Amino acid sequence: MKVVKLADVLGTEYEVDGGNWVSRRLVHKKDGMGYSVSDTIIKAGTETHIWYQNHLESVYCIEGEGEVETLADNKVWPIKKDEIYVLDKHDEHLLRASEKGDMRMVCVFNPPLSGKEVHDENGVYPVDED
Repeated sequence: MKVVKLADVLGTEYEVDGGNWVSRRLVHKKDGMGYSVSDTIIKAGTETHIWYQNHLESVYCIEGEGEVETLADNKVWPIKKDEIYVLDKHDEHLLRASEKGDMRMVCVFNPPLSGKEVHDENGVYPVDED
């Protein structure tokens, strides 16, 4: 059994600032669960290009609102509190937070993140080979 408090992650190497977002990595690859969990803040009024070529992701919005645009079909999906979106096809997308305020998301990745990743120039997290 393991209990992780958000307060224990804040200010550590597992609080990763990606510019448009700050991700607090709660469960990592080293925990051996086969997935990772992050508590992520998407900053108000930002747009982030993301393309998880190496990961599948489910994202549950617990605060705020915004939208996801899938680039393969240019479809826009409004996202608000108490909704989940699932990127089940390694979807290249744009994530936009409303100007009204930050979005807070719970993100689950498979395969799991090591906990320190940031997006590369293509919006991709690299595969952790360890």
